[in-house]
Amino acid sequence: TAAWQYTRRVRIPWRPVLLAAAAAFACSFWGASAVSLLPRDAIRPLILLLLVLILGYTLLKKDFGSLQRATHVGRRELAIAIGLGGAIGFYDGFFGPGTGSFLIFLFIRFFGLDFLGASACSKIVNLATNVAALCWFVPTGQVLLAIALPMALANMAGAVTGSWLALRGGSGLIRKFFLVLVCLLIVRMAWDTLQSLA
Repeated sequence: TAAWQYTRRVRIPWRPVLLAAAAAFACSFWGASAVSLLPRDAIRPLILLLLVLILGYTLLKKDFGSLQRATHVGRRELAIAIGLGGAIGFYDGFFGPGTGSFLIFLFIRFFGLDFLGASACSKIVNLATNVAALCWFVPTGQVLLAIALPMALANMAGAVTGSWLALRGGSGLIRKFFLVLVCLLIVRMAWDTLQSLA
């Protein structure tokens, strides 16, 4: 629902976004299938470190994501989109927390988007990763539908409200929410890491 809202109002650089979404879809399915094979606790400290670096970078660069700068989309940029989409897709299928924040940061950093444009693009890629992961988890009986379906409806309602606020508030408002969300993710990941070590 958020992806649909954004595509109607925000200019999307479709070539890199669709390539990133396609790579993310393929690798998210792969990541979901690897959940039972790899220790998830092992990568939690790395994700925590990456979130701290993202927070520091965004705070230090005051103009980061404030304006959209024109970026030539050539073969190099398309290759970057495929690589980033694949990496984030695998991560989302395998682990999940912070995927949207990583995508927003990467779309700003590598494609010169502002927070509004990056948020719109991240929703499209995130949609692909979620659909792919569900293609693995639903047939294998890993989804508790009695819990998931009511949460999905609430999630859709929240997405409509959130995207409406984002479109009205623009990049400045999204930047503030982004920083708050990254801080909350850092606290959560730090707590989970300490719990796993205890």
